[in-house]
Amino acid sequence: MAGVTLFSGIDLAADPAKTGIASIHVRGAGLTLTDASLGASDTDVARTVGVAELTGIDIPLGWPRGFREVINAHAAGALPPPASTGPDWRRGLANRFTDLEVRRIAGVVPLSVAADRIAHPALRWMGIEARLRADGLPTNRDGSGRVAEVYPAAALKMWGLPHRGYKGDDAAGRIAIMAGLASRFDIDWAGFATTVEKSADVLDAVIAALVAHEVRAGRCLPIPADNADLVAEEGWIWVPRDTEKS
Repeated sequence: MAGVTLFSGIDLAADPAKTGIASIHVRGAGLTLTDASLGASDTDVARTVGVAELTGIDIPLGWPRGFREVINAHAAGALPPPASTGPDWRRGLANRFTDLEVRRIAGVVPLSVAADRIAHPALRWMGIEARLRADGLPTNRDGSGRVAEVYPAAALKMWGLPHRGYKGDDAAGRIAIMAGLASRFDIDWAGFATTVEKSADVLDAVIAALVAHEVRAGRCLPIPADNADLVAEEGWIWVPRDTEKS
């Protein structure tokens, strides 16, 4: 549709069949859902990023710098012995700067891409990012290109909505979240409400698209200027500023 601003969201799983995808377009003061589905190949993901103004990606876009440096040193047999291999040392390697910031600001804890199974879909994204880059699409991990990293639980909490207990068979939890989102953003579900109700993966994709919209609207917490270089490598989770209605 000419003149329409499109925002998309992808809840990226290692398995394409479990990958949620959603797109919304801006209609005056409201938003209309134009796609909400479960199941997306690498080609589907690349196509979605290619046509949207910005796509929210629910997956870590990079790895902790400290983790990468230690792994490289270990591979080369040049790792200096640490004073301790205790929890503090390991935690410092497992978390990105943005993971710690989300924990501090929103009180929720992102999964560690360096020490959790979320690494599997993150590895999938790594390959997709390379494909997009080869196609000439900017995939800057700081959100300045065509993608922005999101974390639905943090967004929901900052919007004052339930952020736990909506996965699996809990359709009631998803319906409650959808009602809150519809009120906040004036969403027209356009026939996709049942699809979203049935799948937490699709709901997370919708939330990712909404956060992408909020990023471009300037309603998310900015990247600290003194950490811009680190964020460009590791990625930055975009978190809405507060619970005020957009």
